[in-house]
Amino acid sequence: MKLATWNVNSIKARQGHVRDWLTAQRPDILMIQELKGLDFPYDSFAEIGYGAHVVAQKSWNGVATLIREDGEEEEEKDRHQCVLDRLPGDDGDEDARYLETQTPDGLRLINIYLPNGNPPDSEKYPKKLAWMDRLYHRLKFLRDETIPFVIGGDFNVIPEPRDCYAPEKWAADALYRIETRRKFRALVNLGLADSYRVFDPGGQTYTFWDYTGGAWPKNEGLRIDHILTSPEMTDRLASCVIDTAPRGLDKPSDHTPLIATFT
Repeated sequence: MKLATWNVNSIKARQGHVRDWLTAQRPDILMIQELKGLDFPYDSFAEIGYGAHVVAQKSWNGVATLIREDGEEEEEKDRHQCVLDRLPGDDGDEDARYLETQTPDGLRLINIYLPNGNPPDSEKYPKKLAWMDRLYHRLKFLRDETIPFVIGGDFNVIPEPRDCYAPEKWAADALYRIETRRKFRALVNLGLADSYRVFDPGGQTYTFWDYTGGAWPKNEGLRIDHILTSPEMTDRLASCVIDTAPRGLDKPSDHTPLIATFT
């Protein structure tokens, strides 16, 4: 299985890039975030062999999980089911940030767009931390029930200094504050693996470069997109790489795909 995650920063603006990437890479699963709209191009992706589960929101947020179908019969397509379209724990949370689906063999695929949390002295930061607590409880439930899962997406978390081009500049940012990093570490301490670090434990490679200040040509980036795996799926990990090529395209997303393969 080949699974990828990519914050596309508007599916309307980046539909062509996503189609081209899917055609070239042919992943089994692509989790995309930050759709920024209610209109999703189902037909466009169906033309190249992909179905989709989508949770969308007007102008903001939005996540979609694309599944390669390769000519399966309709009843077979329907076997990949949506389990949850909201993160449990807050009935008032209407943001389109969480999508949990299940494959025919019982694997849970969790696609997230975790809140940014900035500015940290506003109400946005406590909401980010509370969202992370809810995510912890959901993943702990799956872990306790020994349900295999992969969670991927834009976590808006810089886990360690090596995941940032200049950590001293980000010390007070919601992505890097110690409270944020502790909650990310709590997720990993459930027995999960940070897939990229399994294969590159000491490297300094990024998944995001801001549009301003020449961040991309200067390689001033952040690693904030992650794929975490439950123990069952960690045992099946064969590789995890960052594909930086899409960040260099004309009118790109400020994020680039992260790709994990499993035996």
